[in-house]
Amino acid sequence: MSKRYAKSEQFLERSLQSIPLASQTFSKSMIQYPLGVSPLFAQKGKGSRLFDIDGNEYIDFVNGLASLTLGYNDPDVQEAVIAQIHEGTIFSLPHPLETFVAEKIIEMVPCAEMVRFGKNESDATAGAIRLARAFTRRDRVAVCGYHGWQDWYIGSTSRDLGVPKATKELTHVFIYNDIDSLKKLFQQYPNDIAAVILEPMNVQEPKNGFLHEVKELTHQHGAILIFDETITGFRFANGGAQEYFGVIPDLATFGKGLANGYPLSAIVGKKEIMQLMEEIFFSFTFGGETLSLAASLATLNKLQREPVIDTLYVQGSKLINGLRNIIEKLQLQEVIDLSGHPSWSFVHVKPTSRYNIWEIKTLFMQELFQRGVLMIGTHNMSYAHSDEDIEITLNVYAEVLTVIKQAMENETLEQMLRTKPIEPLFKIRS
Repeated sequence: MSKRYAKSEQFLERSLQSIPLASQTFSKSMIQYPLGVSPLFAQKGKGSRLFDIDGNEYIDFVNGLASLTLGYNDPDVQEAVIAQIHEGTIFSLPHPLETFVAEKIIEMVPCAEMVRFGKNESDATAGAIRLARAFTRRDRVAVCGYHGWQDWYIGSTSRDLGVPKATKELTHVFIYNDIDSLKKLFQQYPNDIAAVILEPMNVQEPKNGFLHEVKELTHQHGAILIFDETITGFRFANGGAQEYFGVIPDLATFGKGLANGYPLSAIVGKKEIMQLMEEIFFSFTFGGETLSLAASLATLNKLQREPVIDTLYVQGSKLINGLRNIIEKLQLQEVIDLSGHPSWSFVHVKPTSRYNIWEIKTLFMQELFQRGVLMIGTHNMSYAHSDEDIEITLNVYAEVLTVIKQAMENETLEQMLRTKPIEPLFKIRS
């Protein structure tokens, strides 16, 4: 047992007795973090820092799976939540906060004419798909990216256990930046595709007017265009990727940074479509829960008041540029690569003739965690990431990548590993 992570490993044994994978969230579970060399349970967070239950401190680039745009325990958000606690969290009637937050989103997001709240991404994307199907009277859906756990989407992935075959057959995958892959779906299922839903950007930037072409093609075939802005929303721009790229969808879904870590998501879009929410069933007891709404209003106000988006971009760019310089200096371009937006960038590990991705990535994570940087594949920037955080992180990257280079050159990578390599998970973004 690792001394550094002793409490985490002990608590894992306890947690596994009552919780499958010891986590409520797949991406936070023990299959994401190599056992024996990783923190497994968090104790608290402050600003850009996370503290595990062993008392180890990390500069955190996971940031609650990109939900913490402002950082942990942002004082403005916490003040709003604490004030609302004294008023109550759930009521027998709608609370004015529902309207205040909806109005704020409409003010900020280009496509938003009406708003309906959920609690997580899967609520919002599933609701948007139901809405599109109701509006078009069609059943099939074209998808690109990750859109949550519910049957309509997850049946199109390798994690489809338990999804009825009939449901799987209604969802069709197309390839980002490949407009022909979408054209083929419309040709194969004429007048039968209700919606095209995609993350407007994840790993790659849109090329050759891809988003504009998607919109044109979707409308040409009478379908609804949905942007899943769960991550890009309130991260790329105050109005999301639709504002950033200048392509306005019919509907959009938001989550993650909408309330800086409080459970809230939203479906927004054109009034003529959104009014069908009065006819379909999309309803939650806790859809109007006021602590998350208070957090959201404080978050959105801060986004408008302070240079949050600019800071995410600037600090993320410093990190990307600095890491690229280290990679080039060590001549590791064939092993480590970067892509994405400065506020949400991806670190890609590539195999060599001797070592596979998972061996290299496990050593990478092992050495990062040991030095107090929490990063599992993406840099999810927050407003709390300081110049000092970036400098420390780049120094850690220089040390860790030097270790990796030496291990590969000396063919000692297996001996450097203090655990078994992690196993591949299903890939949702490429």
